[in-house]
Amino acid sequence: MKERVRILIVGGGYVGLYTALRLQRRLKQELQRGTAEIVVLSPDPYMTYQPFLPEAGAGSISPRHVVVPLRRVLDRCRVLVGEVTSIDHAARTATFTTLATGEEGAGEQTCAYDELVLAPGSVSRTLPVPGLAEHGIGFKTVEEAIGLRNHVIEQMDIASSTRDPAIRDAALTFVFVGGGYAGVEALAELEDMARYTARYYHNLKPADMKWILVEATGRILPEVGEEMGRYTVTELRRRNIDVRLETRLESCADRVAVLSDGARFRTRTVVWTAGVKPHPVLAATDLPRTERGRLRCTAELTVDGAAHAWGAGDAAAVPDVTAEEPGRECAPNAQHAVRQARVLGDNIARSLRGEPLQTYRHKYVGSVASLGLHKGVAHVYGRKLKGYPAWFMHRAYHLSRVPTFNRKARVLAEWTLAGLFKREIVSLGSLEHPRAEFELAAGGKFPQDPKGSS
Repeated sequence: MKERVRILIVGGGYVGLYTALRLQRRLKQELQRGTAEIVVLSPDPYMTYQPFLPEAGAGSISPRHVVVPLRRVLDRCRVLVGEVTSIDHAARTATFTTLATGEEGAGEQTCAYDELVLAPGSVSRTLPVPGLAEHGIGFKTVEEAIGLRNHVIEQMDIASSTRDPAIRDAALTFVFVGGGYAGVEALAELEDMARYTARYYHNLKPADMKWILVEATGRILPEVGEEMGRYTVTELRRRNIDVRLETRLESCADRVAVLSDGARFRTRTVVWTAGVKPHPVLAATDLPRTERGRLRCTAELTVDGAAHAWGAGDAAAVPDVTAEEPGRECAPNAQHAVRQARVLGDNIARSLRGEPLQTYRHKYVGSVASLGLHKGVAHVYGRKLKGYPAWFMHRAYHLSRVPTFNRKARVLAEWTLAGLFKREIVSLGSLEHPRAEFELAAGGKFPQDPKGSS
């Protein structure tokens, strides 16, 4: 490279972090000479390892160890914490805002680049269900996972202290919408945690709680195969979890969940995990997209028809060259994102040096899912596992995939300690309103919901 090259990576998730890590290694000499610069622009200063969110919600892992700080890991990159508002690839500029934008009053900032990696990931795909925006809870960020844990324990506190049967029944009814990884693992881990927590309430029993899983299709966990999906349904129902297949949530207005099969449940908890969609920032670019809104990419992870633009992960429609059916795309999951990021980093370095690009090919390894402590399902290298072996495989696989040795060691230490001591059953809902007590002491009004999200 004869001139200084700036590589802009939009997004600090799987693709953003792993691509930057790969480029730090492949362009080590260029970065030292100053002929290359890597800029990572992300709304959060950390990457969230989402497969650990259910365990963080259940209290098995500390929230700090579910995230990877970008500034510590990407020590040879320039990390900007901000939200991209638009990208003009024809002019090679990205417009963004930062936490200081409102304070400065100077408006949006722009960042020029030579190579663009667009990897903003995905956001929850919601439907126009009445009451969902007001009462629904997501499960895609570490804040949502910890908030949901606090919320579940708060509902148990409410049920334990109320004399109203209707309030008690609503507080102990938990509805999860979506039978994919996020919904099944979140429900299974939290139900396991709540069942353990109930032993410390003098007037609550696990049988008093209603856990309901709503799935619009006829199966759950399609990634682990039809047989393991049926086993998961049987295992959940054995734990008195109400699994409703081919059923949709039609309304949750007034804290009443109305299902398409006619069932109605008074509930204070509706968790929405029914799929994802590409990040809306893609619509604010001049890059080609598919009918579903994802970046139209090639098998080399370049944006189709746009030079010096690259894409991977949930936001990119990458052709699956290993599929028997032509025209199939890689699924938007973490396994593809991590693998694509390695090829993407290599291809950017190859492109800058005038070398031929690699084609992204993948070999299916399998899928694993946790169903609570010592319970799980797995379909790995053609072998089907369930129960404790699958749960152990789940932990071993994700421990090997979480970035940095620091995080691996901390997570392993927490798992070891959790096996030696009892679970923590404390709700820290006050973290969501940290100034409530001080505002009251200073003469302000006591908030209606001072301690949590109830």
